[in-house]
Amino acid sequence: MPQIFYLAIGIFFFYIFSCIKILKEYEKGVIFRLGRVLKEPKGPGIIIVFYPFDQMERVSLRIVTMDVPSQDIITKDNVTAKVNAVVYFRVMNPIDAVIKVDNFLYATSQLAQTTLRSILGESELDELLAAREKVNTKLQKILDEQTDPWGIKVTSVEVKHVEIPADMQRAMARQAQAERERRAKVISAEGEYQASEKLALASKVLEDRPVAIQMRYLQTLVEISAENNSTVVFPIPIELLKSFLKMKEGTAKD
Repeated sequence: MPQIFYLAIGIFFFYIFSCIKILKEYEKGVIFRLGRVLKEPKGPGIIIVFYPFDQMERVSLRIVTMDVPSQDIITKDNVTAKVNAVVYFRVMNPIDAVIKVDNFLYATSQLAQTTLRSILGESELDELLAAREKVNTKLQKILDEQTDPWGIKVTSVEVKHVEIPADMQRAMARQAQAERERRAKVISAEGEYQASEKLALASKVLEDRPVAIQMRYLQTLVEISAENNSTVVFPIPIELLKSFLKMKEGTAKD
């Protein structure tokens, strides 16, 4: 009889110890008692789970980083590309994440893949490359709305890599080169226009002050003589040429 008593006491303490569960700070325990979920999740810390009447599902509340595999898409402007992304989300309501969806991690992954294909298919290639932040915000908003009934909050979606065909890369390179050439021509034309304006102002100043022309001739001569060359330039005043022209006209009249 005492042996049976000690055996019963040992089984009782073994049962009690097996019912003790420890949940970490970032974990919650969803308890099903006789198949019905309790209103509040348990934890963190030490909790009691009375088997076989209770069953517990552990749920992590940390942010999950999920890599979305590369998806083959066709953009709005009919360009084929491969795009992959990363999704950051966390469980806000452990009970909804357990009872409203089967394997919320897998469900979120599949939803992210389909949403990535559909949303990027509505965007043009230039928008996907240049306005990536706008695309990320749109993806995050749609995923968050669809996973909200599951008790999941999507905090961020980032498009990591966009792979386009080699012929499209060459076409984009030619387009970029043509754009740079266009800008160079515009800048050159703008410089010519500004130079013409300055020359027009200079011509007005020289017209009002003829002596300034002589000073400019002398300055040019000094600059040329400073270099090691054998060329000698003698500036000829324009007024002297005008005098010869007048003399020639007078001789022609006589």
